[in-house]
Order: sequence, then C-alpha cells, then structure tokens
Amino acid sequence: MKAIFISDAHLRKADEEKYRKLMNFFDGIKAGNIPSSEGMNGTNTTRALIDDLYIAGDFFDFWFCRTDNVNREFRPVIEKLIELKKAGIRVHLCEGNHDFFMKEYFHDVLKMEVYEEFTDAKLDNLNALIAHGDTANSNDKGYILLRRILRSRAFYNFQRFIPASIRWTIARLCSTTSKELTVENGDALLKKMSSFAQTSFQKGYDAVILGHCHIPSISYYNVSGKKRTFATLGDWIQHYSFLYYDNNNFSLRHYRD
Repeated sequence: MKAIFISDAHLRKADEEKYRKLMNFFDGIKAGNIPSSEGMNGTNTTRALIDDLYIAGDFFDFWFCRTDNVNREFRPVIEKLIELKKAGIRVHLCEGNHDFFMKEYFHDVLKMEVYEEFTDAKLDNLNALIAHGDTANSNDKGYILLRRILRSRAFYNFQRFIPASIRWTIARLCSTTSKELTVENGDALLKKMSSFAQTSFQKGYDAVILGHCHIPSISYYNVSGKKRTFATLGDWIQHYSFLYYDNNNFSLRHYRD
C-alpha cells in the first residue's frame, strides 16, 4: 500500500503560487511521480502508483457550502481531486479549524471520505490515527468553545440559508478569528502534539499523523517493543511538505518545482 498525506494549504485564490504548486503536485502523483525531498526532476522522484491521498485539514482557508453553490476559486482544485479519484486514488479529507461542514459536498456528492475529527486508518498492518490536530490540545478552552459553536447544528442551518456573498464574508471572518484564537508558538504546539501522540501509542496506535502546527516533522519511538511513528505534516504555504507511506515505512518529503 502507498499513501500520501498533506495538510494546511489554506487555499483562497486560484492564482496563488501555492495553489499552482498543489495542482502540479496532484498532476505528478496522478502520473505516478512522487517527489523526493530534493525535487520533482530527473532521478529525484519515486515511481509509484498511490492508493490513498489523505488531506488532514485546512485544505481551504475557509469553507461553507451549499452543494449548488461552490466558491468558484475552489472549483479547479476540486476538479483535480475528482481526477485523482477517477484515476483510482481514494481521497480522504479531515476537517480542520478553517474548513468544516464538508460532508454535504465531498461525501454526499463526490463520494469522498470525510472525517469531522479523528479517523482510524489501516495502513497495511499498521494502526494509524489521522487528524488535523486542532483538538490535540484540550486545554485551549477558548478555541474549543469557538469550535463547538461553529460546528453546531444551529450555525450549520444558519449558514445554509443566507446569501452566498454574506456567507463567504462570514467565512473569512471565522477564518481570521480561528487564526487569532489558535495562534501559538509552533514548537510549543508541536510539543503538546507529541504528548498527545505518545498517549495514543499507549492506546495501541502505531502511527499518529497530524496537521495544524505547520511544522514538518517526523519522530520514531519504541513503545512496548514496537516502532511507533509520530508525524506532523507541515504546510503548503512555506514548506510544501508531505508524508509518503510505502509498505510500513514513512518518509517526510518536500515538493520543489
């Protein structure tokens, strides 16, 4: 089995550099060209057909949606995900702190897997916990409260029945508010996530894969005589990083074009 994990693209506009790079990256993996850390060209690629693509949250910088009115800026990358799915790659999306209410469109219409928080994934014989990671720090009471409000049934119904222009204005405000409430030193957040991962290892997980902190990292632990992997995926803003899985092995890589 082969899989790719990414997070935190925070897409807004189709003419952004990160948007263009992500589209090119998806074209590459569709063709079976997996970049190494050095780049996409020449021998710096792995030839492999990917089975699964996991997007671990904050793929979009904001997301509210009625199935009949998708933000036009997001249509090109959504079409690219559909292409990957048609090529036989299973597409999975974890909701983040910037994109939620995604099931109505990505699951119900496009038939892609959507996870509201954590998901258990079977990677060959490994048990993996995959999530955005915004709830790994349960002590962040302000953010937890905001998250509960924004994901409530009342707010869901409210955003469905207001004009699109107003809905997207609210989305941008919510995105800004979420950034302000989750601002934390990346290294400090990574430390808290590491603690969460080690607790998860005690529960039987072989791998914990998270986004949110925007720092690409991979660490290995020996727990009860077995190798465990903890990875944070970085982002597609500064690092253009992703995690590659192949036959029980993980490697943290970067896209460079």
